[in-house]
Amino acid sequence: MSDPKELKYSKTHEWVRVEGEEAVVGITQFAQEALGDITYVEVPAEGDAVEQEKECGSVESVKAASDLVSPVSGTVVAVNAELENAPEVVNQDPYGKGWMFKVKLAGPVEGLLDADAYAKVCAEEAH
Repeated sequence: MSDPKELKYSKTHEWVRVEGEEAVVGITQFAQEALGDITYVEVPAEGDAVEQEKECGSVESVKAASDLVSPVSGTVVAVNAELENAPEVVNQDPYGKGWMFKVKLAGPVEGLLDADAYAKVCAEEAH
């Protein structure tokens, strides 16, 4: 699966889909494949402030636990409640039903990678 071109990506393997003043955040195909079968997702709560490049939760799998790092700054306005009982949705559909949280943006989205630049980061890490 290639990474959707319309999304922006962080070097820590989160994706962002900007929708007006809000952004939807999840982890990438590369991240969920590296983690393996996801067993638990901890996301920030609605109303929490998140800061770009700061830890805001975690993703656990049968292999490892990984920090969830916010790729944007703002206030959490929604969380994907389905993940509490079905974290495997992230493995099945990381760019769709596996989204993690939505943020009301504090400002413009800056410093993220496009799909081509992100693919290079993944290729480097795979070696």
